[in-house]
Amino acid sequence: MSYAEAKQKYAAYGIDTEAAMEKLGNKAVSIHCWQGDDVTGFDNPDGGAGNGLAVTGNYPGRARTFEELKADFLKAASLIPGKKRINLHACYAVFTEENPWVDRDKLEYKHFEPWVEFAKENGLGIDFNPTVFSHPMMKDGLSLSSPDPEVRRFWIDHCKASRRIAHEIGLALNDVVENNVWIPDGYKDVPADRMQPRQWLKESLDEIFAEHYDNVIDCVESKFFAVGVESYTTGSNEFYTAYAAQHPGVYNLLDAGHYHPSEHISDKISAMLCFFQYVPLHVTRGVNWDSDHVVSFDDETREICKEIVRNDAMDRVLVGLDFFDASINRIAAWVIGARDFEKSLLFALLQPDEELKAMQNKGDFTGRLMLQEEAKTLPFADVWEEYCTRQGVPAGREWFDEVKKYEQDVLLKRV
Repeated sequence: MSYAEAKQKYAAYGIDTEAAMEKLGNKAVSIHCWQGDDVTGFDNPDGGAGNGLAVTGNYPGRARTFEELKADFLKAASLIPGKKRINLHACYAVFTEENPWVDRDKLEYKHFEPWVEFAKENGLGIDFNPTVFSHPMMKDGLSLSSPDPEVRRFWIDHCKASRRIAHEIGLALNDVVENNVWIPDGYKDVPADRMQPRQWLKESLDEIFAEHYDNVIDCVESKFFAVGVESYTTGSNEFYTAYAAQHPGVYNLLDAGHYHPSEHISDKISAMLCFFQYVPLHVTRGVNWDSDHVVSFDDETREICKEIVRNDAMDRVLVGLDFFDASINRIAAWVIGARDFEKSLLFALLQPDEELKAMQNKGDFTGRLMLQEEAKTLPFADVWEEYCTRQGVPAGREWFDEVKKYEQDVLLKRV
C-alpha cells in the first residue's frame, strides 16, 4: 500500500496522518550518551559502572574518548528521525591541559563547554545528571543517605555543582535543561532502620535544591530495587513522589524499568499528570528487573506513548532514553531503541482517541474494544516509512548496512 492510500484509510477513522507526523517531528527525545561507552565516562576510565548498575558484554569498539563518543553519537543520530537532545552524566566531563581533572564535587561548567559547542554545531539540546555511582565516595553503596556526614557532604556538593552546570548549559543554549538526581542507595538485606536513611536523604535534597534556577527542571528518580539493594531502596517511588509534591519545581522521574514486573509505568503517567506540570520519563525495557534492555516496539512502550498522546501531554512528558547493552553493536542499540520509541509515539498519534474516549464515556465498552482492535491493523508501516523519508533517514533495514560499514571502518580499528 502507498502512503496516499494509507492516508485515506486513516482518514476514514478520523485520523490526520499529516498532523501526526508533524507532531512527532516536533517532539524532542533526549538520547543518553552512556550507551556508547558502557556507562564508563571520562573521569574514571578504568572504573566503569557499579553501585547498582551492571553492563554485560564486550562487543568491540567501545568509545573511549570524547572525540570517539561524539562521532558514534552522530552516526547513530543520522539514522534516527525526529528532534534530539543529548543526555549527559557528570562523569562525561571533558578534561584538558587547560582544564585538568577535578573530583566530582569540584566540577564546573567549563568542563562541559565542549559538549555545549557540540550541541550548538548539531542542533541538539542537552540534559544533565549528577553521577552518583562508580566512585570511592560510595561507601557501602550509600551516598546522600549515608550515615557518614563526610560522604553526604561530598555528594551534596556534587549534586549542587551539577545543578549549577545544568543552569549554565541552559544559559549557553538559551534552553531549559532537565537535571536528574538518581542514587543507588539501599540495602541488600532487611534493614534495621528504614526511616533514618530517608531522613538523611530528605535533608540532603533540601540543601541540593535550596537555590532556584528558572531554566532547570529538577528531577529525582525513583526506584523499586536493583542488584545489591534487593531489600530496601531509600529513594522509593513513594518517597520521591511525596518529596516532589512538597517541593514545587522538583519532579519524580519515572523509569520504565524501576518498578515491579507486574506494574506498568503507562498507568502512572496520567496519575502524575493530575498533580504535576511535568512528568519526566526514562524509557527503557526491564526484563524481570531493572536490566535496561534496548527499547522495543512492544505493548508497554506503545501504551506509554498512548498515554502521552491521549492526555495531550507531548509538552509535559519529558522523554529520555536509558538503556545500555555491551553485548551488541552499541550504535545499532542506540538506533534500534530510539527508532522503536519514535515508532511507538507515531503509532500512538495514529489512534482514534477521541472516538474511543466518547465510546467509553457513554458506556459503549463493546464499541471501544472493537475500535481498539481494528486500529491495530491500520497501515501504520506506510506512514512510518513516509515519516522517515521526510526526515531524511532510512525507512527500513538499510540503516543497518551503514552501521555495519561504520563498524568495519571505525569500531574494529579501535584497540
